[in-house]
Amino acid sequence: MTPVREGPGSALGFTYRVRKNGEVQILHLGRVASTLRASDAVDFLTEIETGDESDAQQLMARITGNYKRGNERLAGQHPRNRR
Repeated sequence: MTPVREGPGSALGFTYRVRKNGEVQILHLGRVASTLRASDAVDFLTEIETGDESDAQQLMARITGNYKRGNERLAGQHPRNRR
């Protein structure tokens, strides 16, 4: 197994590691959240290399399903949450 790839500002807590067999494990706070195999792993690595750290964190959140759900998408627009 190769070492865990972690950016300087892993704000959402996601990291990933590439295994010898080509699988990519996505970790959230140190625990395996998802495993990508074959073409999914290749596509993931291609996207990670082309984006910055925040894009990578968002991509890993979407892949694992740990992303904004339901009304969380619109909560930032609510008057009580505006600053």
